[in-house]
Amino acid sequence: MEFGFVFPHGAFVRGQVEPVRDFDKSTKDNQVQARDKESGERVWQVEVIDADPNAKGSVKVKLFGEHQPVPPAPSGGFPFAAVEFDGLTVTPYVDSKTDRLAYSFRAKAIRDPKGAAKAAPSAGKAAA
Repeated sequence: MEFGFVFPHGAFVRGQVEPVRDFDKSTKDNQVQARDKESGERVWQVEVIDADPNAKGSVKVKLFGEHQPVPPAPSGGFPFAAVEFDGLTVTPYVDSKTDRLAYSFRAKAIRDPKGAAKAAPSAGKAAA
């Protein structure tokens, strides 16, 4: 989906890009990072605030790649950095805990709205 269709008012990163834990392989003493079942790449996630004034809360967007994606730095004295995602996909599902419709967000790259995609140094693409 086009970024502007999902986030027509824009989006902001809240916090840092973090590794996603593989709950099946991790133990209390040994944290294992999740890998994408299709590509085998490491899975990362970042919390995103939807700039729509009617949006509720935030969402997490998963990114994939061997190297941790680096979001743009905040600018203009704001605490959050404006971002856009390339290759954004949205998958609806029913949350088994609440029986409500929920969405899974995945992207190929994270970037500054004014700049080029932030690519993984050796892979040529950012974790999505």
